[in-house]
Amino acid sequence: MWSTARTIAAGDVVIVWMTRDNIVPLQVTAGLEFNNRFGVFRHSDLIGHPYGTKVPSRNGRGFVYVLRPTPELWTLSLPHRTQILYLADIAFIVTSLNIRPGCTVIEAGTGSGSFSHSVARTIGPSGRLYSFEFHEERATKARDEFAMHGMTMVHLSHRNVCQQGFALRDEADAVFLDLPAPWEAVPHAKSALKVMLPPQYV
Repeated sequence: MWSTARTIAAGDVVIVWMTRDNIVPLQVTAGLEFNNRFGVFRHSDLIGHPYGTKVPSRNGRGFVYVLRPTPELWTLSLPHRTQILYLADIAFIVTSLNIRPGCTVIEAGTGSGSFSHSVARTIGPSGRLYSFEFHEERATKARDEFAMHGMTMVHLSHRNVCQQGFALRDEADAVFLDLPAPWEAVPHAKSALKVMLPPQYV
């Protein structure tokens, strides 16, 4: 997930920290500029600096910090397409479902991807996250973000799981349902969970 290099390169996704309440993601693209109340920042001025650098504006009005993305920072800065889960709830759910490296997890729906990013880090490259979103535009935007962030362990489908199920059987270690009527998906979740496991769905 994201770049593991020490320094920022063109194409990297970074988190621009302006104030405690003003944090935004940015894909570094040479030739573009980022403008805010602290001044003008050229993307090219970020390239080559270590993550965590304090970067002054071109006109000297202020500065920003440029941080390496983490699921926690992404949750605080992501573009909201839906209401999202925040860190305390995510930690509780991940612990309750016993999600760990190498797990296969199902989530429905994807929404803004806040929960997805934390699960992806937890399961790691040896795990798999099947994410389902019934709203086509949200699914498309989330898929683009997952690809940009290098989340190869996430497999996203545009699908109404309450009506169509997950098309998975005896495969998942845990299922998380964030749906308007989650009870309609429970029979499908039960089929998707691995046989001989105690039920792990929330």
